[in-house]
Amino acid sequence: MGDWIVKIIESVYNFLWGDLIVLPLPGGGELPLSLLVIILIPAGLYFTVRTRFLPVRLFPDMVKAVTGKKTKEKGSLSVMQSLIVSTATRVGMGNLVGVVAAISAGGAGAVFWMWVTALIGSSTAFIEGTLAQLYKEKDPLYGGYRGGPAYYIHKYLQEKRGGKVRRYCGLSVLFAISGLICWCGISQVISNSVSSAFENAFHIPPLYSTIALVVLAAVIVLRKNATVKVLDVMVPIMAGCYLLITVLLIVINFRMIPSVIGRIFQEAFGFRQVVAGGFGAVLMNGIKRGLFSNEAGSGSAPCAAATAETDHPAKVGLGQALGVFIDTILICSCTAMIMLLTPETLTQGLTGMDLLQEAMRYHLGTFGVVFIAITLWLFSFSTFVGILFYARSNVAYLFGDNWFSQTAYKIVALVMLFVGGLAAYTVVWDLGDVGVGLMTLFNIFILFPMSKKAIDALKDYEKKKKA
Repeated sequence: MGDWIVKIIESVYNFLWGDLIVLPLPGGGELPLSLLVIILIPAGLYFTVRTRFLPVRLFPDMVKAVTGKKTKEKGSLSVMQSLIVSTATRVGMGNLVGVVAAISAGGAGAVFWMWVTALIGSSTAFIEGTLAQLYKEKDPLYGGYRGGPAYYIHKYLQEKRGGKVRRYCGLSVLFAISGLICWCGISQVISNSVSSAFENAFHIPPLYSTIALVVLAAVIVLRKNATVKVLDVMVPIMAGCYLLITVLLIVINFRMIPSVIGRIFQEAFGFRQVVAGGFGAVLMNGIKRGLFSNEAGSGSAPCAAATAETDHPAKVGLGQALGVFIDTILICSCTAMIMLLTPETLTQGLTGMDLLQEAMRYHLGTFGVVFIAITLWLFSFSTFVGILFYARSNVAYLFGDNWFSQTAYKIVALVMLFVGGLAAYTVVWDLGDVGVGLMTLFNIFILFPMSKKAIDALKDYEKKKKA
């Protein structure tokens, strides 16, 4: 029975993330396309055109949107706070290990395609964030508001079926279950990465670092409204410190920057790779890692976007679009620069955290290894706290408004956090990827027909801004 379940998980994983179509390229290379890439990239391009290139045209508005004041609804969040919660989950292992993996497999050119993915992904983030605001509802347990794809999918399908009130809609149920599966799977990945990094940096046995992680997480997530307060302090500090150190290293090595930028663009368009038949690897690794890191289209961030209170729903969408820039253009780029400013002879043959820690050792000595271990701990811990904030709305949709189901899910996630710190189970990692893949399918499926409402909100926002 166990083997049967594992085979199903692996089959679904390969269907979502495997090479569904392989296109031949000049020079004997190939361009493998997974189902999610085939769905997300056209969606991002479509929404970018529909919003009239919102990421470029309205970038100043994105920044202004997150500085607006919150109204007085008890328990609700400001646009800035909802951005902080979504940034907590976006800024995670993808910004560190994910970038390393992209460059290892696809070379420097993968960084350029991560940038492109962020540019079009921010339009998708605007659409789903705005819809979450338009269809949010009061949260009787935590106060304020809740929502996300499970809710806007439900209301859209209910409207299409004549407005008849239903307790559940099949697609919403599938999305909510996929989200809960995904976030439990990610819990294991988080603790395993943290325990490995601490063992490398401080020689602390995984058991001890895992216990400390789980106890601290439990103290925060099992309290009613501690999550946002902790993230309000933690996310700006951790992201700020990481950016400060990495930007400082980039400035110190400023003479090498033109050659690194030149290498990124040269390899991005495969002048060398097409001849070697490796352009497909450059393109796909950049796109896949970019999509995984910024989460645009997966339906996760709208769970935070729905909790914000604002005078216009489009402002929340603009704030979520800015979150994609912060994640990929800023933080992922800093990690990439640190990697590319390190001599290749030092990192040859290394992968994952070992490669990143060696790069930081080159720049900062022993402190660099310690710094990356602590940074990964903070990024991962904030991700765990953030995904449990997301889970609130999905748990409520599936099981109703009661503390028992909310607490039960948190305990399950904490158990997964503990187990993951002690051993890496490949099938559970695949389960996390399956969860986020299914969430993306169900979410994007409904974003296309619902996008008109978000576009109308954007037009109304711009009309009022001119007036």
